[in-house]
This record gives sequence, C-alpha cells and structure tokens, in this order.
Amino acid sequence: MESIDPARLIYLLILGVAVAGYLIADNRASLGRMARQALAWGLIFIGVIAAYGLWKDIAPDIAPRQSLAQSGSITVPRSSDGHFYLTLRLDGVPVRFVVDTGASAVVLSRQDARRIGLDPDRLIYAGRASTANGEVATALARVGTVELENLTDHDMRVQVNGGEMEGSLLGMDYLRRFSRIEIAGDRLILTR
Repeated sequence: MESIDPARLIYLLILGVAVAGYLIADNRASLGRMARQALAWGLIFIGVIAAYGLWKDIAPDIAPRQSLAQSGSITVPRSSDGHFYLTLRLDGVPVRFVVDTGASAVVLSRQDARRIGLDPDRLIYAGRASTANGEVATALARVGTVELENLTDHDMRVQVNGGEMEGSLLGMDYLRRFSRIEIAGDRLILTR
C-alpha cells in the first residue's frame, strides 16, 4: 500500500474546505435542502464504493458460473435456488441443465429439443418416466455432439419429455461419464 503524502493530504483538505465553504455561503438560504442533497449524494457514493468492493464476494451469488479448473475438473457453484446448473452445447447449441443425480436419463424439455434441431411433434413418445409430478411420456432421441467446457462426447442418448417442463435435466446417463462427482459446500466438482 502506498504511504500517505502529508503535503497532498493538507492540499486536499484545504480544497475540500474551500469547496464546502463556497457551497454553504452560496446556499445559506436553503441549508436544510443542501444538507439533504449532500447526504443523499454521500450515501450514493458510499453505496457505489461498497458494491465495487464487495463485487468479488457477491458475484458468484448473483451470476454463478461454471468454470474449468487447472486439474481438469469442472467446478459449478450452487445457485441461489439451491440447485446446480450446467450449460452444455448440444450440437453447437447452448442448453442450460439442472444437475439431477436422482434422474437416470438426460431429459430435454420440448423447447430445448426444438432449439437443438429435434422436432418434438414428430417423435414417438413410447417411454414412460416417473417424476415428482407423476408419470410422463418420453421419446428417445440422439444428440451428435455434447460439449462441456473442453470436454466433448459424441452420440449421446437423450429423452424428450412429452409434458411441460421448465428446463432440461442432466441425469446420470451423462454424469456417470465422470470418474468423480463431489459436492463440497456450495460447489459441485466434476472430474474426469
């Protein structure tokens, strides 16, 4: 940290007193209003400095991101809703998944299936899956390329949910490709 130069500090104090003196003399008829405005600007200034200083601490909660560690493992922060989310590229299209170790399959919502080039209306919904919301019809499909950070897999089997789903689920059909799945505090660590 840089040492404080006493001459510079004295100069800044004199300059501050001069500016404050001018403002008080110029606005002596409305000192109450000026004091309220000064307080408001002071609080805004302190708030901006606090947000800037705390940004590194609060950024993972506001906008959590998956990251690739030097060891080749992928670290995923827990989202504010308590879930872990991973974004994979399916045939070049980014799809956000909820990591679900309780799901055996990778399950795409109809919207995500359509985004990656599958036509949900032409699929055959011959499968059945038991969910927390009851039984739903599913259709089998295949995805040519699956990318997560620098990891690439080919020819992955997925199921398309015939019902309504908020998002897609990343189940064990994909997660078992990792040699280690670890939850450490608020982080999910996947290692190949």
